[in-house]
Amino acid sequence: MIKSMTGFGRAVVEEEQYSITTEIRSVNHRFCEIQVRLPRQLSIIEDKIKRCVNEYINRGKADVWISIDGEKGIERKLKIDWALLDQYVAAQEELRERYEVDEHIRYQQLLTLPDIVNIQEKEQVTDHFAKQVLLSVERAADQLCQMREEEGKNLERDLKQRLENVETTLIEIEKFAPEVQKIYRERLYKRIKDLTDQHLETDETRILTEVALFADKSNIDEEIIRLKSHVHQFKDILKETGAVGRKLDFLVQEMNRESNTIGSKANDYSISKNVVQLKSEIEKIKEQVQNIE
Repeated sequence: MIKSMTGFGRAVVEEEQYSITTEIRSVNHRFCEIQVRLPRQLSIIEDKIKRCVNEYINRGKADVWISIDGEKGIERKLKIDWALLDQYVAAQEELRERYEVDEHIRYQQLLTLPDIVNIQEKEQVTDHFAKQVLLSVERAADQLCQMREEEGKNLERDLKQRLENVETTLIEIEKFAPEVQKIYRERLYKRIKDLTDQHLETDETRILTEVALFADKSNIDEEIIRLKSHVHQFKDILKETGAVGRKLDFLVQEMNRESNTIGSKANDYSISKNVVQLKSEIEKIKEQVQNIE
């Protein structure tokens, strides 16, 4: 089963003191690229988060957003700068002695002095908290994967239909191919007669040689056989599991090359018209393949 590289997943894990929300959005990309945006205290487990997402996707660009509601993971501590406070008290005592002031400073006032009291936040990630974060990531990634699989089914249906169109068009091209030599021979006879005004005898051997040379240059049997083979391989790859997007991308390039060669060789209006249809279908297949993991 093929998968699309486009999808979205969201999951929420709730505890008594906090809730963790993870959202993952993926789009097309040549390789597997995962970017994580998360609270600062979770940076210590960022690599684990990336590895977790990477277990669900093999190709595509995935953006991961993690947010936390609540106070979990932050420890606050009150810190007093005792050395600075000692200097404040010493200065107060010196003022009292120098100016004979009887008023004593109260401890409540000491705590309001500049730079005496600081509240420090210590970020910590417990094992349980880290597991809950990874659980939310797993659930969001699983939802993302399900959406990519569902979109992959739609892509597969569309691709199979377009492959059928390619095969139908090739049948039409094969039908007109034998007529090309016949038409060329008739045109060649007519041109010679027009040029000689029907006064000179026609060199049958020379005409047959020219027709043979033309037939060799305009023969598209090999291209048709290869193109049919590519279509067959394409269908087989669609049945595979895992990331097959690069295989299909290479194959559709080969299909496009063969169709271009058929178009350049076949000197016939009916074939050229079908080649236009053929190339149109292959181009649409190419566009869809860009979405496959």
